[in-house]
Amino acid sequence: MEITSTLFTAKAIYVGIIFAITLGVAAYSTYFERIIAAFMQDRVGPDRAGPFGILQPLADAVKMFMKEDFIPANSNKWLFIAGPCLSMLTALMTSAVVPFGDQLDLGDGIILDLQGIDVNIGILWVFGIVSLGVYGVLIGGWASNNKYSLIGAIRAASQNISYELAMGLSIIAILMLSGSLSTKSIVETQQNGHWNILYQPLGFVIFLVCAFAECNRTPFDLPECETELIGGYHTEYSSMKLGFYLFSEYINMFISGAVMATLYFGGYDYLFNDYVAQISWLGEYAYNVSALLGLVVLIVKALIFVFIFMWVRWTLPRFRYDQLMGLGWTGLIPLAMFNVVLTGASMLFTVNDGGSNWMTVGASWAGVIIMLVVTFAYSEMKYKKKKLATA
Repeated sequence: MEITSTLFTAKAIYVGIIFAITLGVAAYSTYFERIIAAFMQDRVGPDRAGPFGILQPLADAVKMFMKEDFIPANSNKWLFIAGPCLSMLTALMTSAVVPFGDQLDLGDGIILDLQGIDVNIGILWVFGIVSLGVYGVLIGGWASNNKYSLIGAIRAASQNISYELAMGLSIIAILMLSGSLSTKSIVETQQNGHWNILYQPLGFVIFLVCAFAECNRTPFDLPECETELIGGYHTEYSSMKLGFYLFSEYINMFISGAVMATLYFGGYDYLFNDYVAQISWLGEYAYNVSALLGLVVLIVKALIFVFIFMWVRWTLPRFRYDQLMGLGWTGLIPLAMFNVVLTGASMLFTVNDGGSNWMTVGASWAGVIIMLVVTFAYSEMKYKKKKLATA
């Protein structure tokens, strides 16, 4: 009973730490996005709130709390409140199955997994919770009693449904390689540098593009584009309700980065993992130090993806709606299906003909090169045909 109580307390502390890290990263993502935007635009970023502007997230929070909490007339009050709350809740719940590290030995036979819940359907959990997130947007847009908000919410729903199909197909190839739906098992199959990015470069690119669409980030921010819909489903929101929507977007960016690191970049694996676990002068703490370093490594990998999200926002223009849907249905889904077929064929060749894993790597990258050549040739042909038609 005492061991169970200690383990429960340790798990509760771990979950609290992960939530604190997630919320802290989301809060300071707003600050670093302004820094990156200022650098891209050759101007001075936030530098008023505290030294170097590091208290800017606190100033933003105070501003949000001080704004008037406005609820539009003839709106559905309870659903109007529930929308941003649901978006925030689903954003936080996704991190439950992400393995942020290996295991910690707490002594007396108590082993703590650095993962919220280790279920054998972790990938399905991620997809299920991510799919629920769009309900927060839909509910908020409909309950606002505003046509612009409703159009933005419908755009978000159609966009998420379209890109979830391609994302799911890209992950099927990962499941074929790992043989498991468990995120922990997927990480364990990538230990010692055998990262899935080597075997699934095309799948990773598809997943990355879909992650931009799922997070409603530029160039896929059609649900909230100011030039067409004022603010989309954000239009009628203010105070902390608006803050919840914005905050959930940054949480989704961080969790998306953690999921991509887990699926394609070894998760908490790093190059000198085994060496750290065997350092003699660390004694019995060597394994725990190695596990904690893995936690730091995964967070760093996720932050790199957060930077990519921000970098793309300030360098690429927004798609038109027809371009966005066309890319999802006629571009990414066929590519994802091709990737599944290519992965199955390379695995079949490796097993039946006694090939090595490097043959799978070669086949995957050859497939990527072929698809790039075909896509470029088709684009050139289409451009020349259009040019001749307008000449």
